[in-house]
Amino acid sequence: MFVASPYFIKVAVFGLFARADGEWQGFCLDVNMTGRRVSSRDVSPRRTVLWVLVAGLFLVVCAGAWIGIRGGLAVHHLNSAATAAREAQAAVLAADTGGAETAVSRLHDEVHAAEGLTDDPIWAAAESLPWAGRNLAALRDVTTILTDITDDAVTPVVHVAGRLDVKQFTPDGAGIDLQPLLEARPDVLSADASLKGGLSSAENIDRKGLIEPLADAVDQLVDVLGDASAQVDVVARAVDLAPGMLGADGPRDYLVLFQNNAELRATGGIPGAVALLRVEGGKISLVQQASSGDFPRADAPVLPLPVETRGLYGAITGQYIQDVNLTPQFPLSAQLAREMWKRQFGTEVDGVLSIDPVALSYLLTATGPVTLPTGDVLTSDNVVSTLLSTAYSRYSDPTQQDDFFAGAAATVFSSISSGNLDASALLAGLARAGEERRVYLWSADDTEQSRIAETTLAGELPTSTADQPKFGVYFNDGTASKMDYYLGTKISVGQAVCRQDGRPSWVVDVTLSNNAPADAATSLPEYVTGGGQLGTRAGDISTNVSIYAPSAGVFVTAAEDGAEVGLQTASDSGLSVIQYQKTLSPGQTSMMRVEFLGGDAIGDATASLPGIESTPTVHGTETQSLKINCESRLS
Repeated sequence: MFVASPYFIKVAVFGLFARADGEWQGFCLDVNMTGRRVSSRDVSPRRTVLWVLVAGLFLVVCAGAWIGIRGGLAVHHLNSAATAAREAQAAVLAADTGGAETAVSRLHDEVHAAEGLTDDPIWAAAESLPWAGRNLAALRDVTTILTDITDDAVTPVVHVAGRLDVKQFTPDGAGIDLQPLLEARPDVLSADASLKGGLSSAENIDRKGLIEPLADAVDQLVDVLGDASAQVDVVARAVDLAPGMLGADGPRDYLVLFQNNAELRATGGIPGAVALLRVEGGKISLVQQASSGDFPRADAPVLPLPVETRGLYGAITGQYIQDVNLTPQFPLSAQLAREMWKRQFGTEVDGVLSIDPVALSYLLTATGPVTLPTGDVLTSDNVVSTLLSTAYSRYSDPTQQDDFFAGAAATVFSSISSGNLDASALLAGLARAGEERRVYLWSADDTEQSRIAETTLAGELPTSTADQPKFGVYFNDGTASKMDYYLGTKISVGQAVCRQDGRPSWVVDVTLSNNAPADAATSLPEYVTGGGQLGTRAGDISTNVSIYAPSAGVFVTAAEDGAEVGLQTASDSGLSVIQYQKTLSPGQTSMMRVEFLGGDAIGDATASLPGIESTPTVHGTETQSLKINCESRLS
């Protein structure tokens, strides 16, 4: 750091001018500790040049010191800003409005101070220097990004958090109060846009040539903004969509599909029970209930099916309401169910919602136990086993089963809509169900659907990026029974670079287990085992598996329990798809290993390990990473 001596101050002003006869002369005003004035006649031309060089060097040193001091101060302010940001976050989570606003005020002061220190003519001029200039420009970019985000994202979000109380969104007899959402929408949408813009700017900072601490800081900034942007994006979509979809602009009708995971379909389970909800001004009413038995088989698909859907899942996808979700693309399933409801009951709904019993168990953590018309008490711990196992043992008549499911659905809905619940637990339960793909939503409004898209609620095929390839693994029951209550599923995925061109080898293991009791054929009701329908012995579980590769992924080979096998290959919406069927007796386990070749070179096998999206099963699917041996990838 440059420090000026208190014992020596020297100010020099140099000038050169040419006389008419062409002889160069100069003058020098030199003030030092002696106070002696030096005449220009005492300075020779050579000495003048020397002084010019000395003065120039002095100015460079001063400029360097100026930048060094201001840069150091800027970093100090940024460190203080990071502390303030953590304090603001903690205060928001603790619902400490005063503490959050105090922390945000300090955050504002610190980032603005840092930006001011990196925004002056000397700093801007120094950014043109080789090497050093790139680092200075990057530091200035960081301060600008943080200032913009503090002003346009953090501050308004904290103010919104201070105004809102989660209890405001608790349903009650009058419905959900939509006004707080309408008031919060402008600030939340502004914050969302600011974070997306800041993330884009941070990603565009060139890390090449940056000193290591600064390069690491930029990487951390990208990670933090990426996480924050993803979280705020979810909130922004919800705040943007909720008022309209909850009837702020007029009544809405929604078809609700209750997916039964005991008989798997790609998005969860067969829609065994359905209901019609009406929403107006935030008030939700249960209008009508029906079962899958109320929908006759259509002679032909009720809507035109994509050729790929027909080839993979058959025309029955559009003929039976129980089969509309054989495809993992929920928007298509929703439109088919909507058309079937319209044909059967004459109502054209505005959207379709889907939920499964596991999601209901999460919601019951908010409501507490509920008592059914039968006297049964449903809790978060027993609702899954009661609906997907006990009911089949108690009621052999499918009509009685449907009545039981309808009563359970109506009771849980009534408990939630009464408002007698823990609002925080309700939102947490919905969030968890959404993350596990146990809740889906489709809107007939194209604008609304575009906002739902690319969220877990949309139920679309996995979308891969260069940094994050994704596989989709989906299960469909082939037993025509409720044996999937006993199905265990595990998926492992690995990646290795085994080729000189750097293209990755992807390996996916799908392990299925039949965890039914050994005497399942006789101890379980025929309605559960299927009684030998479709050629499957009672007690066995037959599962159709579809594996969707990341975009540009190409199937290479497969092995079942270590022995190479041939599998059916197809495509769906531009993705490569592998299909096979596996039948297991009680106690049996089988593993299918499938290898794909990635499209783009990655160089580093430890980076961008593929993600997995899969069918939400009764007991959940275990997922884990897999180490691959390039010499024996199938073993």
